[in-house]
Amino acid sequence: MATRQKALMVAVVTLLGATLGGLLLWRQPTLRTQKKKQRLAQGQIGVSTGPVPVEQLGPVVVEPVESQTQLTLGQSLGLLLPVSLPPADQVLAVQPVMVSSEEGWEQWWPSLQKELSVYPVLGLDCEWVSVKGKALAVSLLQMSSYSGLCVLVRLHLFRGSQQDFPLSLKEVLRDPHVLKVGVGCYEDGTRLTRDYGLALGCTVDLRYLALRQRKVVLNNGLSLKSLAADLLNVSLDKSMALRCSNWEADQLTLEQMTYAALDAQVSIALFFHLLGLYSDTTPLPDSGSGYTQLANRCQGLIDTPFREWGEGEDGERRRKSKKLRQPTLESSEIGDQQVPDPRKNNKRKPLGVGYSARKTPLYDNCFLHAPDGQPLCTCDKRKAQWYLDKGLGVLQSDEPFIVRLLFEPSGRPESQQDYYLTAKKNMCVVCGKNESYIRKNIVPHEYRQHFPMEMKDHNSHDVLLLCTSCHAASTVHDGFLKQQLADEHGAPQGCEEGVRLLEDSDRRRVRSAARALLTVGEGLPEVRRDELQKVIRCFFNDTDMELSPETLQRAADLETRIFNESYVPHGLKVVKVNAEQGLKGLMALESRWRQHFLSTMTPRYLPPHWSVSHNHDKLRRKYGDDLLIQLN
Repeated sequence: MATRQKALMVAVVTLLGATLGGLLLWRQPTLRTQKKKQRLAQGQIGVSTGPVPVEQLGPVVVEPVESQTQLTLGQSLGLLLPVSLPPADQVLAVQPVMVSSEEGWEQWWPSLQKELSVYPVLGLDCEWVSVKGKALAVSLLQMSSYSGLCVLVRLHLFRGSQQDFPLSLKEVLRDPHVLKVGVGCYEDGTRLTRDYGLALGCTVDLRYLALRQRKVVLNNGLSLKSLAADLLNVSLDKSMALRCSNWEADQLTLEQMTYAALDAQVSIALFFHLLGLYSDTTPLPDSGSGYTQLANRCQGLIDTPFREWGEGEDGERRRKSKKLRQPTLESSEIGDQQVPDPRKNNKRKPLGVGYSARKTPLYDNCFLHAPDGQPLCTCDKRKAQWYLDKGLGVLQSDEPFIVRLLFEPSGRPESQQDYYLTAKKNMCVVCGKNESYIRKNIVPHEYRQHFPMEMKDHNSHDVLLLCTSCHAASTVHDGFLKQQLADEHGAPQGCEEGVRLLEDSDRRRVRSAARALLTVGEGLPEVRRDELQKVIRCFFNDTDMELSPETLQRAADLETRIFNESYVPHGLKVVKVNAEQGLKGLMALESRWRQHFLSTMTPRYLPPHWSVSHNHDKLRRKYGDDLLIQLN
């Protein structure tokens, strides 16, 4: 009996052991798969415990990843595991990799492709050498993914060895579903096309994103160095020794590689910071593909060259191309380069410098009262003093300065809550600065000047005070709405003279013919000389005229531009189209500009009773919506 029990126990233990062993064998591959996914999700990068100064960044290497599952660029983020964005200091700590051949690129392309399948965006920058102030072809292309993986492509070596660029490199640069972000990246694309025929598409200039975010401090300018310092608390080394070093040296130094990589890594870190995505636990909450979600947040900014307004937007692209390069040990073999005059102040100027600020306050906050003492409006002191000097009013108070009129005014305010009865502060209505400010026309003058007189009365409501930097930012935003109006109304913008005057091809042909006859003359073949003379005679409608030197000189001095009789200025055409709907059409245009200012600048210090629909109810009661508009 004991023997049977022992045999039964051995059988049970054997069965349990086999079952447990099977479970362990099944569980182990599953655990390996989960750990591998976690490593991919974290980008195989260690997590930093705090901010790291750029000078102390240690090398963190991203190993090439064997691509097991090919993911298309811009694939739907919802199909992937949620991937949190690494902090900026972790992105900047990733050691760059150098690529100087097709084999080197193919080694790292799978890793870059895998990261683009999660966040289809690249931080991008270029470096080049200048000789005696003239920029040579782009030497180095820097591209960084969201995790900080930065590939440095030595373009000049491809050119020198006469090897073609890898197809995947060409495709990712022109891919319309991969965003390329940076400061001056549109201009970098122009250089790449000019120097190597590489098309760069889907670019977003970070300066536009910074201007769009009103919480961003713009006092330090819009250069990459300034944005990195203000938004990421990162100090970039932009010394002349590094910026102007020899980017075509046989071997780039560690300092050069770090400098170049940081420009691209900071660009992508700034991009996600400006979009406010670092606070999200999942990649993006919206629906649609990864590219669509990112592009929606950059609406109107893709492939748009940055317009520079004054000296504030001192993007380093201009300095790279125009400032003479300082010679270094590595660059001495390139040529005789000149050093900038050290006596000149090369410190970058803040946004808005170059604007002429007011010397005196705009608002004196003097008051005019009716004969019975009812407040009528506020005005400046010079106007109030005029009533006193003409004997049309008496001084009622010095502080505040109040003048009581001695005659019945033509109109009185309908309510004591009127905008023109409130005292206004001399400060920027956006940020509150009161050191320097200038007037901002909320409805630009190029439109307001064509409004009927009924809508020009009491329009000081649409003149506000802005500091110089806020005014510069607002001007950039206004450019977007102007372009929208141009597209909607078929009213192209541009230089007024360029539209008003047209180039006459016939006159240009005559002028060229006359100049050729004067300069070359008898040196031309007889057949060609006869053709040119015929062109001139036909223009003057005289086939037998003698082409004397005086006649040829008169033809050579012809003005080739003629007046465009169908020319209508952009502002007038927009106002005319809206005026077809009567008074309500122009009020809608006025409200659109006011709302545009509120939406883009989010002013925090507007005067009391400032309104998008200011004066509209009064105009409707007085004239009606269908008032026949007489444009000026």
